[in-house]
Amino acid sequence: MVEYRIDRRSGVATYVQIVQQTKQALRLGLLEPGDKLPAAREVVEATAINPNTVLKAYRELEREGLVEARRGLGTFVKRSLGTTSADSPLRAELDTWASRAREAGLQRDDVAALFTAVLDERFAVLDEQFTAERPGTAHPKGDQE
Repeated sequence: MVEYRIDRRSGVATYVQIVQQTKQALRLGLLEPGDKLPAAREVVEATAINPNTVLKAYRELEREGLVEARRGLGTFVKRSLGTTSADSPLRAELDTWASRAREAGLQRDDVAALFTAVLDERFAVLDEQFTAERPGTAHPKGDQE
């Protein structure tokens, strides 16, 4: 089961944080089809947020076809995202890299900025290669959050 953590200082709407964290759990295989999301009441108790905020996030996930609400039973995962498991060797490498970055004195925002810059550069190159290999085709699109 997923445990939501709300960062009130992030500037990201609370319901969006819940959506993003749910998608991350789906990508990492922490949530799989058939799994039940925490009841809105449980999320409210754990995070001290408004119940309507949780329901708004769950409706957004349902609108995207990721979960389904079953009256009287709860909200269940309908489909997964990605194929990256939480125990992937790549995750272990990234964990080591993040530890090295922290030891080098980088703060969380510095690490995020560096990682995002490299990710953007790498995927821009891959998108260009994809387009060059298949003239007339659109760029492959990732999940827009």
